[in-house]
Amino acid sequence: MNLTNYDALIKKAIDARSTSYSPYSSFKVGAAIITVDGEIFSGCNIENASFSETVCAERVAIYKAISEGKREFCAIAIVGGKDEISDYTYPCGACRQALSEFCSDQLEIVLYNGKAMEISTLGALFPSSFKKDDIK
Repeated sequence: MNLTNYDALIKKAIDARSTSYSPYSSFKVGAAIITVDGEIFSGCNIENASFSETVCAERVAIYKAISEGKREFCAIAIVGGKDEISDYTYPCGACRQALSEFCSDQLEIVLYNGKAMEISTLGALFPSSFKKDDIK
């Protein structure tokens, strides 16, 4: 991908963050994942009073894509923060596991802190992940 695509992906994540439902933590997160054919799906975190029913932005984005029949992805952008976008917001363990179900270790993880990007890969953030091929 080139920087223009990252910019568009980050913008979609920022837009998704604006619809976050986070009355308990006040930590708003937006994510946008892009398929290999260039389609972008976004999601925000959605909290729930029972807490265990809370869903992260990354999973909302990828599940929307999966529900539309998409199965190949090249990058996901994630933004977050309480009042403003601040610090880099890394995917939690549950999100890393969900991403590893549908994405290769080369999936680019694009983090944006409001000023700069940090780019990593799913494999670097989640080495030795549990995959469906591990079930025997």
